[in-house]
Amino acid sequence: MTSMLPLILENLGFYAGGREIIQSISCEIAAGTRTVILGPNGAGKSVLMRLCHGLLVPTSGRVRWQQDTKAQRARRARGQAMVFQRPIVLRRSVMANVVYALRLAGIAPEECRRRAQKMLEAVDMTHLAERPARVLSGGEQQRLALARAWALEPEVLFLDEPTANLDPHATRNIERIIGAIHASGTKIIMTTHSLGQARRLGDEILFLSAGHLVERANVDEFFKHPRTPEAVAFLRGELP
Repeated sequence: MTSMLPLILENLGFYAGGREIIQSISCEIAAGTRTVILGPNGAGKSVLMRLCHGLLVPTSGRVRWQQDTKAQRARRARGQAMVFQRPIVLRRSVMANVVYALRLAGIAPEECRRRAQKMLEAVDMTHLAERPARVLSGGEQQRLALARAWALEPEVLFLDEPTANLDPHATRNIERIIGAIHASGTKIIMTTHSLGQARRLGDEILFLSAGHLVERANVDEFFKHPRTPEAVAFLRGELP
């Protein structure tokens, strides 16, 4: 089956609240590599993710995929998923949260249960399957959100600050799951404020500053030899 990727951004811009949040970003995001979006607060990282995922409509330019015909758009929508910094969980059991997402995607009932069980095992939550999702800890809710997204077998998974406000143990669990999702063949595109996490989980860096894509490089090159003054200042902790 033909891949959705690359994801192509063409002079992408987004204006809101009286300011240009994203400004004239153009690039292609290919399959395979794990793409990490870095930048200081207010750089536009989360807005860029939402534009890529289709949750926001650009005010200029466009976002398109390799598959961009009308007949392909339904499959394209099913081929991507997003997990937010603060996961949204339904007022039902852990298992039912995953099953519900699969049913919405049109998966057969017997396959929903089988796939949900497999995903809960993958994120080490089988013992919590019947527990109400809303009484879980923050780390457990994020693992559930990842399991729910992974169960859909997306080609592309967007992750917006997936370990924000989690303790080191919960962060390690989330990073392990992200690694497993990547190993299963899903393209990872994520934001993080953690430079250590970017090193551990990323293959390439997209560095944003004030809404501009200032620098793009593989992880080692970015951290060892940043090319722009903005990136140098960011890595030194001199940007807010």
